[in-house]
Amino acid sequence: MEAEKLLKRFDRLKADRSTYDNHCQEVAQRVWPDRASFLSELTPGAKRTQHMFDSTAPLALTRFAAAMESMLTPRTTRWHGLRHPDRALNNDQSVKRYMAELVEILFAVRYSSGANFASQMHEAYMSLGAFGCGGVFIEDMIGTGLRYKSIDISNTFFAENRYGVVDTMFREFKYTAAQAIQHFDALPEKITKAKPDDQFTFVHAVYPSERPGLWAWDSCYIAVEGKQIVETGGYGTFPAAVGRYITTPGEPYGRSPAMLVLPDIKTLNEMEKTMLRAAHLAVQPPLLLQEDGALQAFSVVPGALNYGGVDDRGNQLVHPLKMDARFDIGEDRIERKRKVINDAFMVTLFQILVETPAMTATEAMLRAQEKGALLAPTMGRQQSEMLGPLIERELDLLARAGQLPQPPDILVEAGMDYEVEYTSPLTRAQRAEDGVAIMRTFEALAPMAQLDPNVMMTFDPVKAARELAEINGVPPRIMRTEDEIAAMKAKQAQEAQMAQVLQAAPIAADTAKTLLETQALASQGQPAITTR
Repeated sequence: MEAEKLLKRFDRLKADRSTYDNHCQEVAQRVWPDRASFLSELTPGAKRTQHMFDSTAPLALTRFAAAMESMLTPRTTRWHGLRHPDRALNNDQSVKRYMAELVEILFAVRYSSGANFASQMHEAYMSLGAFGCGGVFIEDMIGTGLRYKSIDISNTFFAENRYGVVDTMFREFKYTAAQAIQHFDALPEKITKAKPDDQFTFVHAVYPSERPGLWAWDSCYIAVEGKQIVETGGYGTFPAAVGRYITTPGEPYGRSPAMLVLPDIKTLNEMEKTMLRAAHLAVQPPLLLQEDGALQAFSVVPGALNYGGVDDRGNQLVHPLKMDARFDIGEDRIERKRKVINDAFMVTLFQILVETPAMTATEAMLRAQEKGALLAPTMGRQQSEMLGPLIERELDLLARAGQLPQPPDILVEAGMDYEVEYTSPLTRAQRAEDGVAIMRTFEALAPMAQLDPNVMMTFDPVKAARELAEINGVPPRIMRTEDEIAAMKAKQAQEAQMAQVLQAAPIAADTAKTLLETQALASQGQPAITTR
């Protein structure tokens, strides 16, 4: 596809998004001012908070991103695993070991010092909460490993396929002449002869391949200056993992919590401005002076001397204008708006366990169950739309680089398919319902077990303990394996048998002694000794 044709499509996608850009600009100015570049470029070092009079929304966005990370991709835990779609095949030990090894490699590469995964995912979650779209670009840095870069929605444009999946991306960016020469070989003459710090615009286009069999996606870098293609290539998997918060039919871009409560955010800022003016008037009210002009030089500077401010009788001739502002009404309405904004970003939902720490295990599990039910529709979407393609892209890059181990023969014969098994806190919260059912059942059966202990034989306490531990996120490394438990049981049985032998030894010794004495007396013709 020639450069001019690609640039025409880029311009069309850019024009189609003009209304969305206006919406995002309003959000960015009040929620994330560092990204308020949808309508114009930001000047480095310029003040960007002139539209903000209240920090509730920016703080809520930061907490939203932190909550998304802790529930979906926590840095301290293995938030997903891999398995084969054939459940029977997953019981094979060689397949289990291979899948576990793949997961270890993924996490080692992902959280290596040069990958920058955690910080870029945090920015992606910030973009998701502010603009409804977020994602990361994953590429292989030769000699370094995988490298992650968050997507700047202000200069990145998408298109969907017929299934509603993002499969086309155009990204606009700027390079200095020096940077362009470092990156590209075939540049227009105007760029190669320009001063090193002169800036030029480039477009990176990724779209379904027009050459089936070579690449799944074509990649093309275009210099807008001169409309010249400066680099071509391709990808085996789509290089960007894009998540959307909520989508509206006919719109390829998502809608965010900030967009949902933008009227409340704007109203809150205006209310804060009003309260500031009212407070200013209350602290430094207008002064009422005499009309004769005798106090024209009246000063309100501390320590100032104002002659003529009292009459002959000492009565004050200057009076402040009382506004009688109702601060209590304004503060109450402000708090209501703040609560609405925090609810939209789910801040209050994540504070449930923090605000009520004195709970029983069952109450905590009920809270987790409620949280999982409320979070599943929005956060669960990120698992399928962003994290799934991200893992697919990682595995493809590592396989092409030869960094994956040799799979077992049984897996090769069955097909090298895999499924992602999420084990994040969100997944555990969704499974909390099972834990609640177990706890409630045992609590309900406790009185019945006092009447008939056989009631508890219905359940396997060991399996129930394992299930509860898994639901609550107990680290597997502190749990004993089935083989270790079997060895412990065998040892306990052996110790119990030895104890019985030792306990029976004195009795056996007395019996043997008595028997010998009886035989001795019998040989002498004396009556046998009878012990009672």
